[in-house]
Amino acid sequence: MDLQAFVDPNLPEADLIVLKHLHRDIANYEATNAPSSSGKEDTNESATRRKPHAEAAAAAAADSNNEEAIITQLDALNDPSTSSFEPTVFVTFDMGYLRTKLHPYIYKHLLVPYIAIARRIVRVDTDVVMLTHLLLYFSTSVPSAILLYRHFTYIHGVLHWIMQSYYVGTYTLMMHQHIHMGGILTKSNPLIHAFDVLFPYLTNPLMGHTWNSYYYHHIKHHHVEGNGPDDLSSTIRYQRDSIPDFAHYVLRFMFLVWIELPLYFFRTGKYLLGLKAFFWEVGTYISIAALYRYVDARATIFAFILPLFMLRIGLMVGNWGQHALVDEEDPTSDLRSSITLIDVASNRFCFNDGYHTSHHLNPRRHWRSHPSAFLRSKQQYATERALVFKNIDYIMMTVKLMQKDYLYLAKCLVPIGEMQMAMSLEERAEMLRSKTRKFSEEEIRVKYRL
Repeated sequence: MDLQAFVDPNLPEADLIVLKHLHRDIANYEATNAPSSSGKEDTNESATRRKPHAEAAAAAAADSNNEEAIITQLDALNDPSTSSFEPTVFVTFDMGYLRTKLHPYIYKHLLVPYIAIARRIVRVDTDVVMLTHLLLYFSTSVPSAILLYRHFTYIHGVLHWIMQSYYVGTYTLMMHQHIHMGGILTKSNPLIHAFDVLFPYLTNPLMGHTWNSYYYHHIKHHHVEGNGPDDLSSTIRYQRDSIPDFAHYVLRFMFLVWIELPLYFFRTGKYLLGLKAFFWEVGTYISIAALYRYVDARATIFAFILPLFMLRIGLMVGNWGQHALVDEEDPTSDLRSSITLIDVASNRFCFNDGYHTSHHLNPRRHWRSHPSAFLRSKQQYATERALVFKNIDYIMMTVKLMQKDYLYLAKCLVPIGEMQMAMSLEERAEMLRSKTRKFSEEEIRVKYRL
């Protein structure tokens, strides 16, 4: 498969629009900067060779004029007041697909009424999918866990763990939206709002999350420090294509975050946050230990302990992929210390998690707004030499870094800006390699003005 040319047809509609636009930029650049004809060639041949340049210039001008129209089109998909509005109902299928593939009776009498009801329940009209997934988890994960404790079998335990492992990526990014927005369901109904506040205390441990720790670590810590020297999940002190360094990074988080995060809050004078973080983290451990000791050890292993270890590894693999490529000149820039992925796993199944740079630029930006925000800021991304990839997710990003397969990563890179577009494939690979180098303590002091 030609990674540079391939566009995954399973991408969300907004991603296909964004990627088509970026590919057009590349095509225009290549046509405009094709080798010019020699002065020794006759006039007719020179004119013929110059024709693509003129056409490319005209196309570029047309693209510039159309860019606002594309952004308007993307915004309209998110705006309930427009006829183009399309909520997300399922992560797997867009509304256009459902309209054409579902039986008309099912679409009209089941799906449309469900969407109408769901829009009154969810916080944001686009987020019908959040209710869909809550219904999924409370009809599968929760009953399955209860049944494990009532009548345990190893087959059920393994199948339950596999199911939770399949769910956890989407669930975690749903909770990512939850902690950034202070909920995903409407506040107008007290009962629904109460459920919105309370359901994570049941579902989080089943997915491997400890109570409230995602909020304290991600919102109150990671977004404050931004992969800087005081970020407990920072990558800058590691050689980011080194297996031993990566193992140290994962193991440190897995076994020490329970104490390091509270100590961070204490050091920064946020004593109440430190106490809360410690209470909820250790409280989860104690609760799981009690279930193991006094209820059913085997059920607890499959329902809580294995998901906990799996998620901790997954979170660090993902964060490493998000922040492994750090600019050696300005690591403090959000545009240069994080990346953007246009891929199915991140954006279709995980609520546009691939737009990580956009998320760091505005942590409260709604997940559906990332594609249009990216296009609005495309020139800034290009000027700052931000990195955009396709056909790769964060897990494979980490895997390829461990393999030091920079040529593969270069093939996945979508060059933006003339500097990246002018590079050969090998030059792009070396450029990516340069961004995995470990920062010395002296460099950190200088770059971060400590």
